[in-house]
This record gives sequence, structure tokens and C-alpha cells, in this order.
Amino acid sequence: MSSSLRVVLAEDSVLLREGLIGLLARFGHEVAAAVGDAEALRDAVAAHDPDIVVTDVRMPPGFQDEGLRAAVALRAERPALPVLVLSQYVQRSYATELLDAGDGTGVGYLLKDRIGQIEEFLDALTRVAAGGTVVDPEVVRQLLRRRRDPLAALTPREREVLGLVAEGHSNGAIARRLVVTEAAVGKHIGNILGKLDLPPADDTHRRVLAVLAYLQA
Repeated sequence: MSSSLRVVLAEDSVLLREGLIGLLARFGHEVAAAVGDAEALRDAVAAHDPDIVVTDVRMPPGFQDEGLRAAVALRAERPALPVLVLSQYVQRSYATELLDAGDGTGVGYLLKDRIGQIEEFLDALTRVAAGGTVVDPEVVRQLLRRRRDPLAALTPREREVLGLVAEGHSNGAIARRLVVTEAAVGKHIGNILGKLDLPPADDTHRRVLAVLAYLQA
């Protein structure tokens, strides 16, 4: 099991908030504070200096994007603070704004439905806490659909690999998912970056940001 994380949680739904507290505790993580609005989130981060923040997008008082605004502000104040944002619906603009906060490391954007897939949610939590970039697969699929024509040069396998790269998976994780060698994945990624005229990158994070920047253009 991964090492324990100190989490500040912001979620206005008491039921979901309590469920997340129980889930995180069950897997050895400590919820240092659990709050229900954006102002309390910022206060809790200042008081507890957590390893990661998990926050809903929409919270009181306006139930618009207060949680996201607080996350972006926290990242401006603490660029190294990992933040995982949860959203009820796919909003590409939210994902883009979050990824633009700070240098893009240690950020994640997931749909709330993903919480029910416990292993995926916990994997995203630990990857973001470690400085990774995680984007919900459904957001990636929508971005890929937007850029269909420029992706025409890619083979079906290359499109599949591109989607997994954009979600933040490492070469090893992609290889296990597709049941191929890491060398084969590396070759596919080299071909993809070349066909899309993207700069080569020597780590997963920069590669994810390059791909997402392309898809969001």
C-alpha cells in the first residue's frame, strides 16, 4: 500500500464528504480537515499544510465554481501543493484552468463517478500527491473528439496510446494496460509526438502537458 497522505477535503455534500473520509481512512490516509465551502478550504490548508487537497468544483455560497477558484488560488500561493478536483460533469474549461495553475505538476481533474471505482480514485490520489498529472478519461475522450482531423495521421493503436498518455499514465502502465512491451509503447509515443509535431519530453509529466496543450488548442 502507498504511504499515508494527510488530506484536506472540501465537499458540500455531507453524505459524500463522510463517505470519502471513511474511504480514505480505510486505505490508511488521514483526513486532517473536511469542510463544506471554499473559504473554509483555504483556512484548513493554512492550518494543516496537507500533502494533498481534494475539492469539489461547485460549493457554497454560489454553487458555481467556488471550489475550483479556491484550488487555483491555493496553487498560486503554494505552487507545489497537489490538488485533485472533483466535478459532477465534464467541463473542459475547468480542466484547462486547473492545469494552467502553477506549473501543472501535482494536479488532477476527475469526475465524481470515478470515486466509485475505488482503485482508480486512489491511484489518481497517490499519483497527484507524487507530482503527477491526472485527467479523467472522459475529458480526454472529448478533447480527442474535438481534434479528430489533426489526429487523422495516427493509427488506431497510436490514438489509444495518446489517450492513455493524456490521462497521465507512464510507459510502464500503458504497456501493462495494452499487454505490450515498454519498448513498443516508447516507439508509439515517439511516432505520435513526431506526427503531431510535438517536442520530445523526457518525463511523463511534461509529455502529458504537451499532449493536453495540443488537444486544448
